[in-house]
Amino acid sequence: MTETTILRAKSPTDLLACVPMLLGFHPERSVVMLSTGPARVPIHARVDLPADAAADEEIEDLAEELAGVAYANGVLTVAVLLYTDDELLAHAVGTRLARHLGVARVELLTVVRADGARWFQHDEDGSLLPGHGTAYDLATHPFTVQALVRGRVVHPSRAALRDSLAPTHPETLEQVRREAAAHEDRLSAAARRPPGSPAPARLREHLVAEGRWVQRRVRRFVDDRESLSAADTGRLLTALRTIEIRDVAWAEITHESVDRHVDLWRDVVRHSPRELLAAPAALLAFAAWISGDGALAWCAVDRCHEADPGYSMAGLVTQTLAAAVPPRSWRPLDPGGLSLFAD
Repeated sequence: MTETTILRAKSPTDLLACVPMLLGFHPERSVVMLSTGPARVPIHARVDLPADAAADEEIEDLAEELAGVAYANGVLTVAVLLYTDDELLAHAVGTRLARHLGVARVELLTVVRADGARWFQHDEDGSLLPGHGTAYDLATHPFTVQALVRGRVVHPSRAALRDSLAPTHPETLEQVRREAAAHEDRLSAAARRPPGSPAPARLREHLVAEGRWVQRRVRRFVDDRESLSAADTGRLLTALRTIEIRDVAWAEITHESVDRHVDLWRDVVRHSPRELLAAPAALLAFAAWISGDGALAWCAVDRCHEADPGYSMAGLVTQTLAAAVPPRSWRPLDPGGLSLFAD
């Protein structure tokens, strides 16, 4: 289960140090909104900033979206951080967001613009206050040190987080591809009609057997966290192409064990050939959302779309993330209700 860490921010520098711990990366050209104080569901949200202050429609949509997220989750107070060196853009976004938050009856505690070296305070209406800013350095901040001690990995950018899901060992990738092809051949053999055995029945038996194997293999990883071999990874990827078997793996995810499922599917994604990537990437996206790591979930959705832009499970996760649905609202699937194992 993901542990809750309480960070008490007393200054804009503290807020800036909180953000990488929450997102898992240092944001660039972004607006980040953090709930502060009481909230039905505490939230943190990040969206890309528009290109410039002239992008009026994009700024309006951004402000409306973030204010809507705060209102929908019962947030009473927020802090807004604008990561940009563009003063005009920060002013345009800050004032528009302040207006929408006011309509939603969400108090805007503070607005801060950060350019990577100095932070600048904005007024309560989102407009920039005069001044030369305050220098900051997050490398030695206590929150940063605390994250290092706890083993929290923080990437230098969102692109770096996304790249962490890319294949790193071409030799292993090819081995997994060969193993997957071998299992695909076995599946094809099961689908052929042998003498005395109807093909649909034989194929169904094979799929059920593979589903049971997937269930056991996932549970084994959750128990011992031992990395999958290339043979197991290839077999797993081939099995997951069948939606009913993918749902077997999905049903294993629980709030209590979700961190281990994130580890499992992140590892599988890193070793997946592109043509087999969609299912494990979607499972990673879902597990990351349940664990509270929305940034990783978005990156996993991106990887899934590389393989299959129309993959429905990734679409479900996308809708969930966009609506800022709280992970605790999700009830785990009942393994006993899986269609694959129905009599």
